[in-house]
Amino acid sequence: MVTIFIILIVLVCVVLGFLVLIQAPKGGGLASNVGGIGNSLMGVKQTTDVLEKGTWIFVGVLAVLCLFSSIFIGKIEGGKAPKGPKAPTEQQQPAKKP
Repeated sequence: MVTIFIILIVLVCVVLGFLVLIQAPKGGGLASNVGGIGNSLMGVKQTTDVLEKGTWIFVGVLAVLCLFSSIFIGKIEGGKAPKGPKAPTEQQQPAKKP
């Protein structure tokens, strides 16, 4: 189950990185080039708004995936303390001198 979450998180991060990189402030850079193609081919008039909404959606998906993955990782461990040296019990402790 953890492997599925890791794969989904990586895919969301790649898409999120792509969305952030094609945006530029004030319509310059790659966003204007992609926006022109989108306007002529797909009829999208507000490409920057779509990119911004997509960015926020993927940020939310990434946050939810991270929260749920931490829950599942905790369940895999079984909620038990990590294995290691145990504390001495009453029988193993040396007798106290009066």
